[in-house]
Amino acid sequence: MCCSTCSDRKARRGHFLPDRLWLRKVNETNRKGEKYLEHRILALCDPETDYAGHLSAFLQRDREFPWEVTVYTGIRELAEAGAAEIDLLLVAESVYAPELPVEANVTVLLNESGLVRWPSLKNVDKYQPAEEVLKALLEIYMEREESCYPRLDLAEGARLIGMYSPVRRCLQTTFALTYGQLLAEKYRTLYLNFEHYAGIPELLPGEKGKDLSTLLYYLKADEERFALRMKLLIQKKGELDYVAPAYMGQNLIYITAAEWLQLIGKLQESGEYDYIILDLSESMQGLMEILRKCCRVYTLVKEDAAARCKIEQYEQILSLYEYEDVREKTRKQRLPLFHRLPEQMEQYTRGDLADYVRKLIEEEQGQALQQKGKGAW
Repeated sequence: MCCSTCSDRKARRGHFLPDRLWLRKVNETNRKGEKYLEHRILALCDPETDYAGHLSAFLQRDREFPWEVTVYTGIRELAEAGAAEIDLLLVAESVYAPELPVEANVTVLLNESGLVRWPSLKNVDKYQPAEEVLKALLEIYMEREESCYPRLDLAEGARLIGMYSPVRRCLQTTFALTYGQLLAEKYRTLYLNFEHYAGIPELLPGEKGKDLSTLLYYLKADEERFALRMKLLIQKKGELDYVAPAYMGQNLIYITAAEWLQLIGKLQESGEYDYIILDLSESMQGLMEILRKCCRVYTLVKEDAAARCKIEQYEQILSLYEYEDVREKTRKQRLPLFHRLPEQMEQYTRGDLADYVRKLIEEEQGQALQQKGKGAW
């Protein structure tokens, strides 16, 4: 399973199944748990060892996953192992029985048949993408009456890359998405769009009621569980993570600078990302303060007189309000004429624009390597 468990059952039966020694290595790795502040056990019982081993590895890679996963090929093996108290038992439908020889605080069925045979149990579709299995487990976890839950130690905060230009129709969003896609090939990257009318639902689709506005609501309503709830909103395009832009974007004007900074700070502190791409707009409060938080700002420019005047006025305001540090970290880019731009986001990593942006990233990282001895700026 590369990042998905969606192969059908027949295909999986033809796969090579690793031996139990391999599964023991998975469990030994998972049992280390040195980053956990508190241990809770998720016992995964599934006779399809290939599936179980890879799903376990995928879940444990998630920094906010609140369980330590142990893998068993069946209920009897679990009972004989004498496992510690089980918080969640995730059991394949093929080995489940109403009378289990083990106890768990919560039992969740990995549904293989598509039929709900035990409606009293939580059912999770076994053969959906692994990301969706993760989200389903997190939703089940948050439904429980827990005020405090185990978290992983936080890594160094994510670096912010701001995209902002006062010049309209300068390809800022296309540039930002291309930059994010290419960066995500090597680093964990999140893209956020702050425009009131992003107009890109075809490029970045999202479920109704699950967009940037919802992320802000989670921050205000349930700050303690924000990192977990955030995962329910994350979508993917290729390797790039994103939260869908706010559909009712005009409501964003009421979000204060302090609220934006709190949100961005929480995302940085989550430990989930190396880089966060901020596709910014002047119609949001606190724009200058957000730009100040960025390690790099890209400002796209044009050569016509009106565009030059806008850039000059913008730079004058930066100086007037003592945001010289923003000017210093800003890289102004005049894009060359591209004969053809990709129409689908899946194509953003190819073509002239992608080659142009890839060189920018290489230049930035080359300079950082010389200055700091690191491969990331």
